[in-house]
Amino acid sequence: MPTINIFYNDPSLESQLNEVCYDLKVFITKVLSGVDVSLDANEISVRLVGVAGTGMLADVELEITAHAFDERVKKQDEICLKTREFLKARLKAGEVRVWLLLPQLGHSWE
Repeated sequence: MPTINIFYNDPSLESQLNEVCYDLKVFITKVLSGVDVSLDANEISVRLVGVAGTGMLADVELEITAHAFDERVKKQDEICLKTREFLKARLKAGEVRVWLLLPQLGHSWE
C-alpha cells in the first residue's frame, strides 16, 4: 500500500503536519485511486521525518511511494501538483515540494 514520507526542517511544522495527517491520507486515497485500485485512508502509511541541515529544496518535502499502475503513471505530475496545492493551503510553510515514486512493489503480508 502507499507510503508517504514527509520531510521538514522546521520543528514548529511538526504539530501542523500531525494535524493534517489524516486529511492528507484521505486526499491521497482520492488522487491515487482509479480503475485499477480503490484505496482506503487506513491503507496509507505516513511518516514524519525531521531533517537537520540546510540541504532541503523546500520547507516541506513529500515522497509518495505507490505501485506503478498505468493510470498513476499518466497522471503523475497532476497528482504531485494537486498534493502540493492541498498542503500549501493547510500549512504555514514557505515552500512545499512533492515527488511521486512509482516502482513495482511487493508486500510482506498475506
